[in-house]
Amino acid sequence: MARVTLSLGSNLGDKRGNIAKVLSALDAGGARILTRSADYRTEPWGPVAQDWFVNACAVAETELAPHDLLALCLRVEQELGRVREVKWGPRVIDVDILTYDDLEVNTPSLTLPHPYLAERAFVLVPLAEIAPDLQLGRKMIADILADLNCSDITKLA
Repeated sequence: MARVTLSLGSNLGDKRGNIAKVLSALDAGGARILTRSADYRTEPWGPVAQDWFVNACAVAETELAPHDLLALCLRVEQELGRVREVKWGPRVIDVDILTYDDLEVNTPSLTLPHPYLAERAFVLVPLAEIAPDLQLGRKMIADILADLNCSDITKLA
């Protein structure tokens, strides 16, 4: 069984509902959700003007190989209505595999750990909530987070 961390985000429709649906679908598809963070309201990241996001993270266990897990994530995104028109544009749901055990992967379709993980407070804040001792390279997630601006991230009740 591999232990994986996932990032989830939505800024279209019922944002919190979309995250709940994707977690349920991933769990049913072979990525057993062990824990999830709270939902966080975050400002959009990237060059496209758009509505704010709800972001969360989850820890899961899976027997799926990394590329099979990616295929599950992409299939579930599509089933929930994700359309990829503009890079970093609005989306019903986004699922990113952040880590897969301590595995390092660098293929055209998958890079692990996620290549932007250490740059994105909207991922690190919820991840630190559920996996503060997770290490990326030689640094713990909490230490990486300390170097980032988190002022635009609000925990939702």
